[in-house]
Amino acid sequence: MRLIVFLSLVSILVNAADAVQPLPLELPKPAVAGTPKPIKVSNLEPVRVGPRVLPTVPVGAKNLALGKAVTTSARDTASGDISYVTDGDKAGDEGFEVELPRGIQWAQIDLGASATIDAVAIWHFHRERRVYLAVAVQVSDDATFKSGVTTIFNNDDGDKLGFGKGTDLCYIESHEGKVIAAKGVKGRYVRLYSNGNSSTPSNDYVEVEVWGVPVK
Repeated sequence: MRLIVFLSLVSILVNAADAVQPLPLELPKPAVAGTPKPIKVSNLEPVRVGPRVLPTVPVGAKNLALGKAVTTSARDTASGDISYVTDGDKAGDEGFEVELPRGIQWAQIDLGASATIDAVAIWHFHRERRVYLAVAVQVSDDATFKSGVTTIFNNDDGDKLGFGKGTDLCYIESHEGKVIAAKGVKGRYVRLYSNGNSSTPSNDYVEVEVWGVPVK
């Protein structure tokens, strides 16, 4: 009898540890303004029909990026502060984004410790209907990204970043952001690349969330 009770408790604990839920994403208000500009991108994802399906995350998962340190490949930002990337504000109004200079640039988040990452959500500037180009997201425990690098998203179909031809699709920015299923990849640092957008040569970030749990 005691053995049965013990095994039942073990089963409950295991099931609780494995419990998952849909990503508890909170969205900003829609902010698109102005006349839409034509978008000519060869690998643009089709218009979605129906509600978006979000990846699942462990019940104990949280946004590990909130308030964490951010660095960038740019010597100086063109406008805004790089800390905007993890300040928790996703609003699409002017002045809520950090703008990096033209060309290939990256922003990198230090989670403070290695973590199991289940999802990454990105909001570029979404007050205008535009597509960001050569977007790639990588995870590593190496701050220099010279070893142990895992690429979880790459829509750079022209291989301008040098990571190989990306097979993911470009997408139109909106208040929903882009949610990437990271499938439990482990790492301390998350680096995000882009190379301008369909409207301007700038690289803009409003917010990035990294959902997961610290590695024990």
